[in-house]
Order: sequence, then C-alpha cells, then structure tokens
Amino acid sequence: MSTSPNSAALAALHQHGQSPWLDFIHRQLIQSGELSQWIAQGVRGLTSNPAIFDKALASGSYDTAVAQAMAEGLDSQRIYEQLAIEDIRAAADAFLPLHQASAGEDGWVSLEVSPLLAHDSTSTVVEARRLWQAVDRPNLMIKVPGTPAGLQALRQLINDGISVNVTLLFSVDTYVEVVEAWMQGLEARARSGASLAGVASVASFFISRIDAVVDAALANTSLSSLAGKVAMANAALAYAHLRQLLSDTRWQRLQQQGASVQRLLWASTGTKNPAYAETRYVEGLIAAHTVNTMPPATLQAFVREGRVAPGRSGFIGVLHSLPDAEAILRQLPAQGIDLQAITTRLQQEGIAQFEQSFAALLARIESRRAA
Repeated sequence: MSTSPNSAALAALHQHGQSPWLDFIHRQLIQSGELSQWIAQGVRGLTSNPAIFDKALASGSYDTAVAQAMAEGLDSQRIYEQLAIEDIRAAADAFLPLHQASAGEDGWVSLEVSPLLAHDSTSTVVEARRLWQAVDRPNLMIKVPGTPAGLQALRQLINDGISVNVTLLFSVDTYVEVVEAWMQGLEARARSGASLAGVASVASFFISRIDAVVDAALANTSLSSLAGKVAMANAALAYAHLRQLLSDTRWQRLQQQGASVQRLLWASTGTKNPAYAETRYVEGLIAAHTVNTMPPATLQAFVREGRVAPGRSGFIGVLHSLPDAEAILRQLPAQGIDLQAITTRLQQEGIAQFEQSFAALLARIESRRAA
C-alpha cells in the first residue's frame, strides 16, 4: 500500500453512516506506521482471513519469527497462530483509541477460526473461545462462517459475550438466518442477566463473486444489460431486511438493554471484471449501518477517485427504488439462472478456498522448517 491516504473520500462514507475497513493485514503495515496513518485518515477497522495471512507469510517478512518459533519446538499450526495473534493484537492496539472514541462502534479487528471447522459447531465454539482469550483485546471479532454449524456457534458465542464477524454470506435467506441466530444469542444473554453492551457483530455479505458468476451466465443473452447489477440488487434485498429490523419491536427491546445493531459488512468489494471501475462496489454500496471492507487496491482507488453523490451512488438512491432491485432478480430464472443455487455453491467454494489457503500457509511454514 503506497497511496497517500486522503481523508475526504473516507470521511464522506462515514458521514453517510458507513464505516470503511481494510481487508488486509501484514506485520510491515503495522510496524511501519502505515496502518496508523490510514486510521488517522478514516479507516475504521480491519478484517483478515487465511488467504490474507498466506500472502503475508509468502512475503518472507516473517522468516525470522518463524525460525524463532521453530526453535521453541512449535508445530506449523501453532506457529501460524502465534504469528497471527501477534499481528492481530498489534492491529487491535492501533485501533483501540478509535474503538474507545466511537463507543465501540468501530475499531474492530477480525481473526478467523480454522476453516477446517466450518461444519463443526462445537469445535468452532471451542476454538473461538480459545482465540478470544489468547488475543485478549476488547476490539477483537472472531470470524465464523455462515454455515448451519457456524450459525449454531454464533448463538453460543454471542451468549458468551464474544463479538463475532459472520463471514461467507452470499444468500439473502442465509443472512436472515444469521440475524435470527444473532438475536437469539443476545436474548439468551439478556435472560442470564449479563450485559449486552460491548457485544458486537457484523454480517459479511459477499458481492463481486456473485457478479463474476452471473455475468458469465448473462453473456450473449437478452439479459446481458443486467451484467454488473445482480450482486448489488441482491445486496439491496439484504439491506432492506436490515432496515426492517431497525423498526422491529423485538430488536428495539434488545437495543434498550444495551445491544448494538449487527451491521451488514460488504465483503469481496474488489472488482473481478477489469471492465468495471475499481470503485464500483464502494460507490454502489453506500448505506447507513453498514461497513465496506476493502482490499488495498480498492481502498487506494477510492481515496484517489471515489465519489459519494446522494441520488447517484449506491443505496442513497437505490433504496428509493427497491422494486428495481427486485425486478432485476425476478428476470434471472427466465435465463435458467438460479441465484439461490449460485450463492450456495459460492459459499461452498469460499470455504474450500480458505481451506486451501490454510493448508498452503501451513505447508509454507513446513517448507521453511525444511530449509
């Protein structure tokens, strides 16, 4: 990341109720002071995943730390965890003043449980609790996948008072299930007499991967004009559910007891299609009570050239015509496009990709041991 941060573009997002986060972590980013510069200019949180850590380890910057951990007799998974926890703690410390100043709304840093546990709710809860205690920072979110097992874990973790980032959401129906599980966790915690204050959650709803699949299916059909629109139409329906939640009496009772709303977090907002502007999934997804976590290239592009224009960009205009989003999605079956099947497959592929990245980073550590 080399672009000089520009606070105007990021501040404009926040003025409309959206928090820009960074989807990236690297030890050099933290130690060089660059992360602190981005925070000062308006970046309000950070997300990570196994693929990001794999790329970080591939840089060679961690070789000395890996060698030291090997000398202590740690196996590859414990070495990875030690390095990841050190980085997450340092990032959380950098964001802590913002976390405190925003009364816990922002300044969150996410660490994901092993993707190998995506279908094991009991082990997910055990690992989440262990990582939560190991990092020991109030602004940590534990990432769990939006699988049926992940949703079971979500209920328990929220009940435990552990903040959670629910990831790999593609389907609106699955998002609705996530909201229900999150609220059940809060209600169980409230019944036990525990405080709801400080227990945060975001629901990470993936964007560009949907267009990458649907655009290919739309090519050379009568619906080719819908290319690049389906993912944001799908997101508009998810956001409409969030807006309904805000006026729901069940939620309002929890809010009165100190709960903070589970924000929608737009993930996978880097464009996959080189024909699309790099800022497409930032400018097109601006809405209150949301987060946009951007990979470095997307963040750099937005601070250079991003525009926030009410009535033009994102839900500032789209939600005034929600039927248009619904109309876009209603046209897909005519071309044999089953969006529900696509989103189910994308979640499965996302889990598999994270498993591959996790295996790759462990293999990378083992290769360092051999060297």
